[in-house]
Amino acid sequence: MSGLRDRTGKTRRWAGLLTSGVVTLLAGLSVLAAGSPEAAADAGHHKRASSAAMSQVAAMQPGWNLGNSLDATGSDETSWGNPRITEALLDNVRAQGFRSIRIPVTWGQHQGPAPDHALDAEYLDRVEEVVDWALADGFHVMINIHHDSWQWIADMPSDRAGVLARYNAIWEQLADTFRDHPSRLVFESVNEPQFNGGLDDARNAALLDELNTSFHRIVRQSGGGNTDRLLVLPTLHTSADQARVDELADTIDALGDPRVAATVHYYGYWPFSVNVAGGTRFDATAQKDLTDAFDRVHDTFVARGVPVILGEYGLLGFDRHTGTVQQGEKLKFFEFLGYHARTRNITTMLWDNGQHFQRTGFRWNDPELFAQIRSSWTTRSGTASSDQVFSARSEAVTGKTLTLNLNGTSFTGLRHGSTDLVRGRDYTVQGDRLTITAAAITRLSGSRAYGTNAVLHARFSRGVPWRIDLITHDTPVLRDATGTTGSFAVPTDFRGDRLATMEAKYADGTNAGPHDWTSFKEFDRAFAPDYAGGSTLLTSDFFAEVRDGARVTLTFHYWSGAKVTYHVTKSGTSVTGAAA
Repeated sequence: MSGLRDRTGKTRRWAGLLTSGVVTLLAGLSVLAAGSPEAAADAGHHKRASSAAMSQVAAMQPGWNLGNSLDATGSDETSWGNPRITEALLDNVRAQGFRSIRIPVTWGQHQGPAPDHALDAEYLDRVEEVVDWALADGFHVMINIHHDSWQWIADMPSDRAGVLARYNAIWEQLADTFRDHPSRLVFESVNEPQFNGGLDDARNAALLDELNTSFHRIVRQSGGGNTDRLLVLPTLHTSADQARVDELADTIDALGDPRVAATVHYYGYWPFSVNVAGGTRFDATAQKDLTDAFDRVHDTFVARGVPVILGEYGLLGFDRHTGTVQQGEKLKFFEFLGYHARTRNITTMLWDNGQHFQRTGFRWNDPELFAQIRSSWTTRSGTASSDQVFSARSEAVTGKTLTLNLNGTSFTGLRHGSTDLVRGRDYTVQGDRLTITAAAITRLSGSRAYGTNAVLHARFSRGVPWRIDLITHDTPVLRDATGTTGSFAVPTDFRGDRLATMEAKYADGTNAGPHDWTSFKEFDRAFAPDYAGGSTLLTSDFFAEVRDGARVTLTFHYWSGAKVTYHVTKSGTSVTGAAA
């Protein structure tokens, strides 16, 4: 254990006061000696250390999160459903091209009572074992205090002394355990800091500043490799809002330590990220939300020599499953995120709770998604306005046009399987307009069964190809049904179409259901398509916020552009549904 530990806390408090006084005195002396050779040497050392921090964070690109394992809040790392971590898993993650790994750790359930707050030795040994495996693989490794942030650190407004003592005890023990580990091991003070009690932003910022500053002092004073180990400090909520990054910038300025990095998280523009309020597309609004966030952290930190780590990124809808956001729109989001992070010199760390890279099979559940992410680390890829081309079976086939998003590339051709389609016969290109001819769609669609008849790939001069599904459809047919608020499904013949979103309104035009500020409900929380079962599910969460006895008109929006209305009425726990 660190020599800083004491039972009363007096030594720590006096040491903090003494350190503060010395720093203040030295700051005054530095003003008097600004022109001295010593001051110039100090400035040069600071600049070199800052450059080294920037270089190390750049070397950490790209990164991956070992989520929902050591951060699980149950009895051990398997309590949230992931298997025990193995060396083989880390070997295989490294083989995917990742250079850094963030290992979130939740400590609270493995920590003893006051006054020592001792960490369970077996659990600490297990964390060290995983860290050592990762370092042996050549990773830069980042460890932290994770879900403790909302479990008990959030109580700091009402129990400042108790929370701070427990928090400090964790970092004293971690600093002691890892003090002689290689510099590729990085410490992050706390994950997604937040505080209970409805305090104002200024008070919350002061609490986080106290945590970050205490963390910094403990690690630096522990000696060994910790004297210049890279330390990572988060904003409040790991938000990229300007007020939040300004607060962290003030803390970093006050520390005066060039071996410090800032971290934020990014999960996209919220309506798009969860597919609510009609946010079905990665449109200009969603794109601007991303660019604004990354530009803010660049201008506030990177431009001033403070490196930035995007400690987690993804889409919030992934908390349900990766299908909450349409595939093509999802790919455009990740393509653009990787690109813009590169232009702003931000290191990215993909959040993976086990749903992306298989922990035992060592394969990607969505290889197309990972190919787009991996490509974005080094270059741009061309995309298009959609990855779906719909042709109604009830109508004559016509040519279909997509808008190409070239993203600085050039279009080189269209391919079906291993066969290159013929320009002029199978497709035409005018500027950024790609038109697939009626003859090509007819030939490739065969018997025109409902659903995807053929898969094409638009190819570009750089990056990964863009998949285009040729889909035969007709307008979906909905049927009457009865059920309960806990189990209600609209019988749906999708006829090859795919559901994008759903609106819900009362007869007077006001919005029905959850999120009543919008008529468009959240995908998979209020409703969900069951293509295999031929139904559209309405959830208990939806009916919990529907007025009893009031007819609700649902409008289902499909990716083909079709809209179909349906009526539901709740009476107690019973629900009746009728096709419009």
